[in-house]
Amino acid sequence: MARPKRKIETEGRATPATPAKIPRKAIKKDQSEADTSTSPRIRRSSNNAASNGVTDSKEKKASHAKKPTSNTSKKRANPRSTKQSSATKEKVPRGRRKSENEPIDRESSSISAVEIHSKHKGNKISEKEGEDESDPHESSYWLMKAEPESRIEKGKDVKFSIDDLKNATEPEAWDGVRNAAARNNMRQMMKGDLAFFYHSNCKVPGIVGTMEIVREHSVDESAFDPSHPYFDEKSKREAPKWCVVHVEFRKKFPEIVKLKELQKFARPNGVLENMQVLKISRLSVSKVTKKEWDFIMSLQETDDVAAAAAHQPQMAA
Repeated sequence: MARPKRKIETEGRATPATPAKIPRKAIKKDQSEADTSTSPRIRRSSNNAASNGVTDSKEKKASHAKKPTSNTSKKRANPRSTKQSSATKEKVPRGRRKSENEPIDRESSSISAVEIHSKHKGNKISEKEGEDESDPHESSYWLMKAEPESRIEKGKDVKFSIDDLKNATEPEAWDGVRNAAARNNMRQMMKGDLAFFYHSNCKVPGIVGTMEIVREHSVDESAFDPSHPYFDEKSKREAPKWCVVHVEFRKKFPEIVKLKELQKFARPNGVLENMQVLKISRLSVSKVTKKEWDFIMSLQETDDVAAAAAHQPQMAA
C-alpha cells in the first residue's frame, strides 16, 4: 500500500516565495537599460581620465583663440608705451642720445642748432674779414735766366743782361723759352710777382738783380718766325705752344750772388736745400719760396757773402 504524501503544515510560518522564472531576453533587456542609466557617468570619467591630454590641448587652443594678441593687449593695457615709442622715433641730434623715458626738449635742441650755426657762420665771417684785411694777391717769387754774354744763333745775338733790361724804355717780353716746365711756370705768373734776374751760361753765373712781372702770359710770336733763333715749326698759331711774360727792371745788386755761394746753403738742412734752380740746373724759369727770397735778399745786402755763410750754424761743414 502506498504511503500518502505528507503535508507540511505551514500554519504560523511564512513560507518563502519561490522566485518566478524570468526569461533570458528580459534579463538582458533590463541589464542594458541599467547600463544606459548608469554608464554615462562612468564612461565620461573613464574618457576624461584616458584623454586628459587631448581635451586639455583643445581647451588651450580655444582659450588662445579667444584671447587677443600680445600687441593689442599691451596697447590696451599700457597706452603710455605707444606715446613713448612714438616719441623715441623723433629725431635726436647726433651725440645726444635720449632715453625712452626722457622727454625731448625741442626748444633746447633748436637753440643749440642755431648756436652752432651762428658760431660756424661767425668763424667764416671772421676768416673773410681777415682775408679782406690782407693783400688780395700775395706775390709769388721766381727766378729767370738770361745769357749776358754774346752768342750768335741764326745770325742774331741772343745776349741779354740786367743792364739791357735796365736800359729798356718799355716792358720787355721774356721770349725764347722752349722748355715745357719753364713755360708752365710762366703761365702761373701774376701781375705784381717778383723775379730774380739770373745770369746764365757765362763765366760767373749767379743772381744779379730783381724785376717785376707787369703783364701776364701771352703768345710768344717768335715761335712763328722762321728767322728767329728760337723758331719752333711744331707751334701753330691756331694752337700756340709757347708764351711770354713782360717784365720791368727793379734793382741791380751791388755784388753778384754767385752760384757757388748759393750751393753752400743747399746742403742738407740748409736754407736753400729745396730751391728749385739748384735741383734742376737746366730749368730757365723756376719757382722761389718766400723764405728763399728773403734769405737771398739779405745776402746781397752784406758786403761779404762768404762771411754771411759762416754765420749759418746749420751749414757748418
